[in-house]
Amino acid sequence: MEGIENQKVLVLGLGATGRSAANFCIARGASVLAADERAKDPSSELEELDPRVECAFGQPFPDPGKFDLVVPSPGVPPERYRDRAQRVWGDIELAYRSISAPIIAVTGTNGKSTTVCLLEALLCAAGARARAAGNLGTPALELVGEPLDFAVLEISSFQLETVETFRPAVAVILNITPDHLDRHADFDAYTSAKARILVNQRSTDTAVLNFDDPAVAALAENASGRVFPFRTQEAVSPGAFLDAGSVVLCKEDAEPIRISLDGMQLTGLHNRENVLAALAAVYAVGVDPRCAADALASFANLPHRCELVGQIRGVRYVDDSKATNPGAAMCSLAGFSENLIWIAGGRDKNLAFDELAGTAASRVRAAVLIGESAPKLEAVLAGRMDVFNAASLEEAVQRASQLAELGDVVLLSPACASQDQFRDFNERGERFRAAVGELQTREVS
Repeated sequence: MEGIENQKVLVLGLGATGRSAANFCIARGASVLAADERAKDPSSELEELDPRVECAFGQPFPDPGKFDLVVPSPGVPPERYRDRAQRVWGDIELAYRSISAPIIAVTGTNGKSTTVCLLEALLCAAGARARAAGNLGTPALELVGEPLDFAVLEISSFQLETVETFRPAVAVILNITPDHLDRHADFDAYTSAKARILVNQRSTDTAVLNFDDPAVAALAENASGRVFPFRTQEAVSPGAFLDAGSVVLCKEDAEPIRISLDGMQLTGLHNRENVLAALAAVYAVGVDPRCAADALASFANLPHRCELVGQIRGVRYVDDSKATNPGAAMCSLAGFSENLIWIAGGRDKNLAFDELAGTAASRVRAAVLIGESAPKLEAVLAGRMDVFNAASLEEAVQRASQLAELGDVVLLSPACASQDQFRDFNERGERFRAAVGELQTREVS
């Protein structure tokens, strides 16, 4: 790969993304030092690392200025390397320079993983070779060398901070609401990071933008690609919109295409937005969306996204651990007509909870709070509903089960990050499932 051979490369962080970047660079003739300030992880995951990669654990990062290229993992803030690094390429930039297939890139505050996986399913249903990767788990660099018609990438604001020439054929921005303000200076800085997905597009590329979202719609003015908007509440042409239970896709000089959503497994308005965006992206790359739409009947919610994990004495238990910010939790709460016993809390990302509290007031009968942000949440929820605190998620599930009545839903929708008590949102969701399973076991014993 141009710019890598015989170069001294510093990889910061040895999570899945860092390991993939280290292996990628060493395989292309670079000299690689991979550094992680954590103590050495004894897990078998490090066995995936090429033995030629030099590793440094449990000590401060080396001076970035001594390397030709710095490849930071998304979780490493730019201030750790920006002032000293000669060149910075994140894993998305590296992947873009080596993937020959057209790239459909998806960003946004909420709904990214669902939309990316749905896009993969839609494209495959239409007969295309497509694979999803990026921020959802599989590193983007794993797609390099695969025989693909389309690479579908989920991209976070952190990853967009380290792109240089990255230019997706289709860039999708689903929504932008406050998130990660513990990393970005303010909402404008966060929005600017998201907007980097558009900066290198040309007139032959497409920007699929949510025109129901003011922050996203405002980005259309400076977009270099063709703007293809989507809306849920009103018609737009060219663009995609909802009409009487169908998606309507409109292009200039072409008859509108109508796709019925009857039989679609995904529920909730937020998922209809995700479907709109995915079908618009499929249409933008020239794939017949009518053939692709066959996948809608079999595509279900991803794990930890409003996933029903148990039912005990007429009470449903729903895992929405992926709701890691107030906007996502608001969508989750709004999706239920039943009374809710709401489990919330976790690591605060310097986000405001006032609007979320207003939504919760009309839907939540009692809230059980966990984690670092419990006092901040309690301050805005007190007086609107009964509020309880729990020292652990397991204790919260037990308390919620005592509060729940026939027909209620116990909903884990934290509105916060998980790293104060868990490795990630996946572990938090699995612990919730296990706690519900323990309740079920006691019920039948």
